[in-house]
Amino acid sequence: MAVFWKAAAGGLLLAVILLPWRAEGQGNGRDKKEVSGDSTVHLGQHREPWRPLMHTRVNLTEIRSIKSSFQFRTFDPEGVVFYGDTKNGADWFVLSLKDGFPLMQIRKEDVLVSVAGGPKLNDGKWHTLEVSNQGKFVTLEVDGSPGLVVGMQSNQMEEVLYGQLRLALGGILIHTDQMIVQFEPQMDGCVRGGSWLNLSVPWEAAAEVLWPCYQNIKPGSFFPGTGFAIFNTSAFAVKEDLGFRIELWGDFSLMDGTVLSIKPSKEELMFTVVANNNTKEVELTFREEKIVVKNTFNRVLITFLKDLLKVHQDEDESKTITLPVSPASHPGYLATWTGGRLAIGGLLGDGEDSVGSHFLTGCLEKIQVQGRDLDLDLAVKHMSVSSHSCPA
Repeated sequence: MAVFWKAAAGGLLLAVILLPWRAEGQGNGRDKKEVSGDSTVHLGQHREPWRPLMHTRVNLTEIRSIKSSFQFRTFDPEGVVFYGDTKNGADWFVLSLKDGFPLMQIRKEDVLVSVAGGPKLNDGKWHTLEVSNQGKFVTLEVDGSPGLVVGMQSNQMEEVLYGQLRLALGGILIHTDQMIVQFEPQMDGCVRGGSWLNLSVPWEAAAEVLWPCYQNIKPGSFFPGTGFAIFNTSAFAVKEDLGFRIELWGDFSLMDGTVLSIKPSKEELMFTVVANNNTKEVELTFREEKIVVKNTFNRVLITFLKDLLKVHQDEDESKTITLPVSPASHPGYLATWTGGRLAIGGLLGDGEDSVGSHFLTGCLEKIQVQGRDLDLDLAVKHMSVSSHSCPA
């Protein structure tokens, strides 16, 4: 989907966008990977959160179509899909998802609008999206049916636009405070079969190697063995009387590597969960204590209490393991979590800025902390992880 604006009698012509990345120039292909506009592109590739994965720009005089279309697939409820602007960012358009619904935000001279609605798109199915201009209206169609319609009219005198249209995929080129509706930028989704304003110019990618888009996917978080997600433990409410709960779903027999690690501030690792596909075991380590279980389970609930650690597998009460925590050897250990780190998919190393090691290979279908779903897009560090989808 692509969007470009062009002044015409009666108002704004919003055409459709391709995939850009940076405000300054398109480059010459010597230091960036060139990609065809109809390529299959995974938007969730690791980079700075708002930085587009792909970009291009074109002279407005070369644009002959005000319609663009592409196919889009995701389980992610929130993130940037594409962006376009003219006048070096003075007039712009952003298409994103918010709570799974399409969200369009547009700025044109003295007008700033936002509209959301249409069908939910984060169902993991391929949808055909088309953006076109019809007079003073910008229309988003989903699978051939109208999804969103935005009408705009400026009181300022219409002008003949010249210069360039900048296009971006998976990010924006303006400051986030210009938008009416704020949202998290990362989008674990795929785009394919793009037809961008009937243009054939190549796009430039911010990475030499692009992530694949798997043929079939299912909900979850996929760890390819090259990265993990880190959270500050201060982001989670910890009450000593109620304890701290972490629940993980997935086929542990298919996992290999560190599933979870917790490290209090300025202390050694406190807790780890490591799956070993060779031994067919999962090892849980709390300080110097170790618990080893067979990897034949699909859910584990770990509860840290003031004087007790409980590990509960699947729905079988007989598989509950308890480990006493001595107040003498671990005084106030729950309170020590403030300022610490919690990692999903990797082993935290020494030092506050450690990037970790022993990465997980496998799919976690669901992650909950304190009874609430954990969104890996909100991690302090998030590397090489598909936050909302796994290969099926």
